[in-house]
Amino acid sequence: MKKYLAFFRLRFSMGLQYRAAAFAGVVTQFAWAGMEIMMFRAFYRTDAASFPMTFQATCAYVWMQQAFLTLFMAWMMENEIFDLIVNGNISYELCRPVNIYNMWFSRSLANRLSKAVLRCLPILLVAAFLPAPYGLMLPASPLAFLLFLFTLFAGVGVTVAFCMLVYMLSFFTISPAGIRIVAVSMVEFLSGATIPLPFFPEKVRAFLELLPFASMQNVPLRIYSGDLSGAAAGRALFLQLFWLFALIGMGRLLDAFAMKKITIQGG
Repeated sequence: MKKYLAFFRLRFSMGLQYRAAAFAGVVTQFAWAGMEIMMFRAFYRTDAASFPMTFQATCAYVWMQQAFLTLFMAWMMENEIFDLIVNGNISYELCRPVNIYNMWFSRSLANRLSKAVLRCLPILLVAAFLPAPYGLMLPASPLAFLLFLFTLFAGVGVTVAFCMLVYMLSFFTISPAGIRIVAVSMVEFLSGATIPLPFFPEKVRAFLELLPFASMQNVPLRIYSGDLSGAAAGRALFLQLFWLFALIGMGRLLDAFAMKKITIQGG
């Protein structure tokens, strides 16, 4: 365990060095959040009563989504890992007395957390001081906030575990580009990154909430905004934990199979 914690610390420290990139990301995310909120405002002005979330809850969802963007976006997978697999330099990784899956999981988790640490505070602070209903409201209760934190980390785990599946599947393809494009597109649309899941038709939403994608950003952001509470929040948390362990289990199986079948040519 110590060696994987060491990989985590190294990657986390490395990620904290990119402050200029973080500043550019914060500016971009402010602009994107503003455009999203204005777009939703235009829709809500037509018939606010017909929407499944209040406008204030939707604004909170958007701000929290942008603040923790790097935790849940599938397109933030590491190009370095794909390059190792494609060009054969994975052989250097295999020489280390470590498990590939555990090492990459800890690195990927640290990479996302380090970027989120640099970006989230400025966005949360500014959003908190914006006038209602455009700003970031407080959660309904301390218990709701604690549940939000727990589901936030569980959602990050589900996201990283899903990305690990993409890395492992790349061992069985000539190029990982196709798998990566499909995976990113599915996460963007089915996790609530493009449109919050409550805005989908009821029957479609009920099905989507059973998929692993709904256990990523959808659960913590809806809990914080007050759209998800009570028994529904408990079921969502159970599904998060189920998909977390299921995806990790599938990733480990693929890892074991890939390590038995991998062939590296060249000298």
